[in-house]
Amino acid sequence: MKEAPHKASNLDETDLDILEKVEDDFDVSLETLADELDLSKSAIHYRLKKLKDDGVIKGITADIDPFAFGLEMVAITEISVTHESGYSDNIGEKLAAVQGVEEVYYTMGDIDFVVISRVQSRNQLNDLIGRIVEIDGVNETSSKSVLQKFDTNRTTTENLTQEARDIVLSSND
Repeated sequence: MKEAPHKASNLDETDLDILEKVEDDFDVSLETLADELDLSKSAIHYRLKKLKDDGVIKGITADIDPFAFGLEMVAITEISVTHESGYSDNIGEKLAAVQGVEEVYYTMGDIDFVVISRVQSRNQLNDLIGRIVEIDGVNETSSKSVLQKFDTNRTTTENLTQEARDIVLSSND
């Protein structure tokens, strides 16, 4: 696999506080952050820039509702493949390139890949599965339609256990 394990960034409590506030509302102003965290606007600006430069903040995006486009059908597809040299990257990249696929996971166990896709209709889902099956090395698929999604409404920083938070903060030592 191409991706190396990620090392926890050198973050302190103030960085985590900033990240929690920005993650909750990416449109929050520097003034508001400065007031809430008792820091200067320039200190907030510097820390945000450093968090972006360090890759902790990957970008600022709009959270677009897929239902506004009629993308109401979500499918979870388990995929088994032929194991040849470089198959995980090769097939993973081809799966990610299929239009309608939102997420691709290379997994351990009986299943090689899990794909999350979103479409408007059963016909579109059938076409999407057909494009997946056409990928060289794909042997078998099994799809499940999602009936309801339950949101945790937790952000990345809210999802940190105290132990994980302590590990992130201790990486400065």
